Amino acid sequence: MRTFCTQGRVYPEKHYVVARTEELADFIRRVKDGKYVVLFAPRQTGKTTFFRWALEALAAEDATYFPVHLNFEDYSNLVAPSAFYEGLSADLRVEIEKVFQQRGRSPSVALTQFLDATRLTNQQAMRRFFSRLASFLTPQRIVLIIDEFDGIPTTVVNGFLHALRAIYLSDNLSRCPYSVGIVGVKSITQLNYDRAVSPFNIQDEFHLPNFTVTQVQELLGQYTAEVGQAFAPAVIETIHKQTAGQPVLVNRFGQLLTEAVDMPKTETLGMEHFAVAHRQLLRERNTHIQHLTRNVRRDARFEHVLMQIASYDEGVDFNLDDDIISELATYGVIVEDADGLCEIANPIYLYRILRTFKPTMNGLERDYYPEARDSGYRAYLTAGGELDMAALVDNFRDFIVRVGFRILQVPEKPREYVGQHLLFAYLDNFVRQVRGVMHLEVQSGRGRIDLLVNHRGCKYIVETKIWQGEASYRMGKTQLAAYLRLEGATEGYYVVFDHRRVPEPRVETETLNGLRLRSYVIPVVQERPSESST
Repeated sequence: MRTFCTQGRVYPEKHYVVARTEELADFIRRVKDGKYVVLFAPRQTGKTTFFRWALEALAAEDATYFPVHLNFEDYSNLVAPSAFYEGLSADLRVEIEKVFQQRGRSPSVALTQFLDATRLTNQQAMRRFFSRLASFLTPQRIVLIIDEFDGIPTTVVNGFLHALRAIYLSDNLSRCPYSVGIVGVKSITQLNYDRAVSPFNIQDEFHLPNFTVTQVQELLGQYTAEVGQAFAPAVIETIHKQTAGQPVLVNRFGQLLTEAVDMPKTETLGMEHFAVAHRQLLRERNTHIQHLTRNVRRDARFEHVLMQIASYDEGVDFNLDDDIISELATYGVIVEDADGLCEIANPIYLYRILRTFKPTMNGLERDYYPEARDSGYRAYLTAGGELDMAALVDNFRDFIVRVGFRILQVPEKPREYVGQHLLFAYLDNFVRQVRGVMHLEVQSGRGRIDLLVNHRGCKYIVETKIWQGEASYRMGKTQLAAYLRLEGATEGYYVVFDHRRVPEPRVETETLNGLRLRSYVIPVVQERPSESST
């Protein structure tokens, strides 16, 4: 039986796969047109698997194409250009011989002698090598795919790309390589460390999108066809919404639902099973999540930008000329939305980002509950064991008042977002103690943070923003009401943090189209009182 794959290359005989039929046809068309194609995308998005499939499909479709696959991952520590070209020379020979072997043939004596005599030392020698190689392989056309291109040493990147550009611009229709595919995480401009004009401005950019809802259904449907166990339609839709189709996250849900959830294979996997898998994915440390958290910690400025994206309606311009935006996009943390603004890539990423930046201990935990309520979190459960969410959020408002200026002592947190960090930590602490689960259920990764608490089959939704004026405040209520209808909930909580020097605290309860909204405007202290005023 096949399995869902979350690590390494995907093999159709071992793993459930998304065929990517349209994308493969598009790439093969570009190769046949002689394009020099680049694909730069975050790690674990299926790039390597896709290009290997593309080469296999191309070779099966038309034997006149001679696919050569290289990987520069091990080249990054080669400082001297001569060492890089020596390694390139050896790898080219191995890959060329491998293609002949796969086709059940042997290279000619002349080609073998040519490869024996080849010693690449620089980009000029590389150009001459490819020019001679074409004469041995005609009428076959070399298609060169370079994976992990980011590993190319900085000492050779410009010269190497200039050589490929010169080959591409030659008038010779039998140029070698005929087509090139460059695959990596960083773009050409990011690799061009001397900030000169890109030597590879002939590139044809190729985009490999995340899975669509239909492709998620296709992937999970293969398991159903083999095992007989179905996924409820709501599960498929929710997986796509939570992951935005990110391939590794989708496959991880597949693993958890089919391997970690203990239930008979004759039963349909429903939302109650999704909740179990979702809870584990939100808290586990797998390789993909470790990449995410490591990347968002790379630069201390990332936290401010990510929280600004999540907290403000006006958003942040998706400006790839800005180094911070460019890096976050390179790591796959943010994407461009329909308005040209930055958006957190998916709700799972946003939740894990908030957990990453949430201090393990904020120093205010003992103030979460007033001393008068010695029963602690139990005071916010009803007699029937349900959550008294209104009382819980009321207490958070009072908690902010109780701690006063000490809110500014939360370690290493930007003052502008400390209120949201504390609300997340406060609710997360409470939900864990009552054995519930909290996650993010958002349609958009910018402008608002919607926390959804599940406890004993009930949903409680808390939306949080930063005060941006009366119009934005009212719009937030409308957004929350629309979201409540979407989730089938009847009650929601709207928490707005007010950082103005003269804030206006509010607590309002109202009913909109049968939905009960409780809204809070909570002042957040911005300065510690001077000694003379205390």
